[in-house]
Amino acid sequence: MASNAAVPAPQEPRDPALAASGKRHIEWAFQSMPVLRSIRKQLIKSQSLAGMRIAACLHATTETANLMITLRDGGASPILCPVSQESLHKDVAASLEQDYGIPVIPAAAAVQIAPQILLDSGGQLADVWKQYPGSGVIGGTESNSNGVVRLKGMAKSGALRYPVIAVNDAMTKHLFDNRYGTGQSTMDGILRATNILLAGMNVVIAGYGWCGRGVASRARGMGANVIVCEVDPIKALEALMDGYRVMSMNDAAAIGDVFVTVTGNRAVIHRDHFDKLKNGAILCNSGHFNVEIDLDALARVSSGKRQTREFVEEYSMRDGRKIYVLGEGRLINLSSAEGHPAAVMDMSFANQALSVEYLVKNHSSLDRKVYAVPEHLDRQVARLKLEAMGIIIDRLSVEQENYLSSWSEEA
Repeated sequence: MASNAAVPAPQEPRDPALAASGKRHIEWAFQSMPVLRSIRKQLIKSQSLAGMRIAACLHATTETANLMITLRDGGASPILCPVSQESLHKDVAASLEQDYGIPVIPAAAAVQIAPQILLDSGGQLADVWKQYPGSGVIGGTESNSNGVVRLKGMAKSGALRYPVIAVNDAMTKHLFDNRYGTGQSTMDGILRATNILLAGMNVVIAGYGWCGRGVASRARGMGANVIVCEVDPIKALEALMDGYRVMSMNDAAAIGDVFVTVTGNRAVIHRDHFDKLKNGAILCNSGHFNVEIDLDALARVSSGKRQTREFVEEYSMRDGRKIYVLGEGRLINLSSAEGHPAAVMDMSFANQALSVEYLVKNHSSLDRKVYAVPEHLDRQVARLKLEAMGIIIDRLSVEQENYLSSWSEEA
């Protein structure tokens, strides 16, 4: 792969008329991303990413566009590979290409520009690069929980060809993006798709990781009776002590009104559950891929389906029941809504930008494994966010620091 390879054209021509709308939306998001704005200024001044070719396989949203522009302004040559067509904002893609000179192309085509750094979500670019062991990639990042698990498995087996920073595991990412971002955007997607009243409904959440915690919190805040299904006994116990009902999916299937999967696993709601769902049950997914609801099995046991609203498919069961699936089982917060708010993605993408700079400066001393975001970068993001919000926090005195660090100090 030659480093001066031409950038491939998009799969389909972009509508130039969309670019103006896309640019307005990108600028609107940017005003809610003060941390990224601060980091962009740093990168413009330092040009520490000069000459770096970067491929990013991320959701093509307005917030992602601002990350791409930040990397470009730091001297890099980035391209964006949308994770899926469902999360591709066509006006954003048109503006990125027309107004900012940043190509938006399929992941499989990214190899043609010989990128040096990969920004991944779910390990999709890592899968592509397994075919090119001598590709010249010096490092990457991963922003998805499931992707981090996959990449750690690759590293353990020796299949990972470059060091990766697990941006998903940064405190200023998963504690905020996964919890508050997923919580709000999932509720937003469900309500846009259905216009239902959640108050008084039984909302069943499969998975009580940080995303599940966020969805549960927002559902309860809207008056829903929240039920949590888990396979991890510690997380199940935590959900119980957080005040939620905890039970198996087999039991929850019979009483749930709305079901949200956030596990990253497949067939979480499957054939046996479909037989127990009550008439009018609503199923949706806010995990990474559209495999958490076994739609093939649902199609086999139903007598037919039709679209009742833009993002709602009605499956007719042979006993007369109706089951509704939102967004074809894909990410509901992106298929029928706009994804996470820019204010929370501000921290996630600040971590991305700082991690890219860290890889550029330190890749030669890193092994082919998955690393945590350096703590000082994580804390830098938190400090910048607090400053942008006008929040002042306390600092330890010298005496307090000495007390905490000395084992011989008397209480």
